[in-house]
Amino acid sequence: MPKGMASVTTFSLMLQFLFFILCSSFGQLSLAFTSQEYHEALEKSILFFEGQRSGKLPSNQQQTWRGDSGLSDGSSYHVDLVGGYYDAGDNVKFGLPMAFTTTLLAWSVIEFGSSMQDQLENARAAIRWSTDYLLKAATTTPDTLYVQVGEPNMDHRCWERAEDMDTPRNVYKVSATNPGSDVAAETAAALAASSIVFRDSDPSYSSKLLQAAIKVFNFADRYRGSYSDSLNSVVCPFYCSYSGYHDELLWGASWIYKASGINTYIQYIQSNGHILGADDDGYTFSWDDKRPGTKILLSKEFLEENSEEFQLYKAHADNYICSLMSGTPGFQAQYTRGGLLYKGSESNLQYVTSTSFLLLTYAKYLNTNGGNVVRCGTSAVTGENLVTLAKAQVDYILGNNPTKMSYMVGFGERYPKHIHHRGSSLPSIHAHTQHISCNDGFQFFHSASPNPNILVGAIVGGPDNNDNFSDDRHNYQQSEPATYINAPFVGALAYFSANPPTTY
Repeated sequence: MPKGMASVTTFSLMLQFLFFILCSSFGQLSLAFTSQEYHEALEKSILFFEGQRSGKLPSNQQQTWRGDSGLSDGSSYHVDLVGGYYDAGDNVKFGLPMAFTTTLLAWSVIEFGSSMQDQLENARAAIRWSTDYLLKAATTTPDTLYVQVGEPNMDHRCWERAEDMDTPRNVYKVSATNPGSDVAAETAAALAASSIVFRDSDPSYSSKLLQAAIKVFNFADRYRGSYSDSLNSVVCPFYCSYSGYHDELLWGASWIYKASGINTYIQYIQSNGHILGADDDGYTFSWDDKRPGTKILLSKEFLEENSEEFQLYKAHADNYICSLMSGTPGFQAQYTRGGLLYKGSESNLQYVTSTSFLLLTYAKYLNTNGGNVVRCGTSAVTGENLVTLAKAQVDYILGNNPTKMSYMVGFGERYPKHIHHRGSSLPSIHAHTQHISCNDGFQFFHSASPNPNILVGAIVGGPDNNDNFSDDRHNYQQSEPATYINAPFVGALAYFSANPPTTY
């Protein structure tokens, strides 16, 4: 038996045994979802973004309970900021999570677009709705990036439809004197990743995105600072940059290199990597912390070229994977009794979807390049092991869990009906044409009735650490959807729609 084979086999059997016990506890020992069901979930996960659209809606809008909104955004500041996405259940356009959402949607298409079939164009449309807005935000004024529309404290005191909102539509920006390297570098990453998506289908648009990415990255790097310091109470505590801006600078440079192939960005990564977090292990991938994603993205260079300059990133990517694998020396993740990765009480599924995407992406990189493995002490973790763990998380979200509830709205027989989302919970503008004011909307917020408008495809915050879920509008920690929960799930669902396992 070749060296290392015993540890691979032992770990694989152990993982399969644990997975067997997990499935037994759910009473399901056969395939939970078919390829068609994964594809249905994929379609709905993309359709969700239509319900988050701001601006003038197109004629092919499928979430028809929505109407036009935010049509004068930016006008009082003499800038066009119409469009983009509302981040979650409110009516504010936050630049940092919007840009991260866009990067992850683009990465989903880059890695798994070939598996999306008839949904590829819908995925591109979801990306373009954001990039059209980000282009305006990034290129309108020199050395300026518009990063937010809407006064969040006022917005959060109201419960009203986006079509009715009468709260201040203040515009916030970062500049040379008030820097925001985190939000600017994430915007650069979003534009660069998206330029790869449109490279073949719309070369001129792709070029425009890449040039804007380079410009906004240079701005982020030249004027360094955190946007949380510059904008303070209008971004904190909503999307405060807790991890700082170093991770975004490395992330942004990595995506521009991927999109452009310009060696200047390799040199930047080499020269600045140690300062910007290349030596740090990160175990949570989110709109705030990009370290695990960057390590996995750059590890592809090592796997493809066996390049010594990227060896560090492969080592840290392996550390991240080992942290998720029960029974290995590096294990430090927490899972519920039902098998769900658990990171925090507020919107936990954002970490589950982002982790699942990274697991599948890294499995692809490992398998594409000679069947490489991840070394966790004496254990060797294969790409197949990563897929198995990712599938457990994806299936949990879709309904293979102790509550037998799908956490994707509109998927399956049982899903959340009282989600924390203004547009979903208030009567549609088409059904109730009269204006519903800031305070009058709370009668619908406090109502025990199900939401009248189904936000198809929305993934909510999810259950607690005991696998319990409260389908309650008041419990925003569990019942609020967000764009950055859905974005990485698009890629994961695309993978399984084309590669459904035959058995547990």
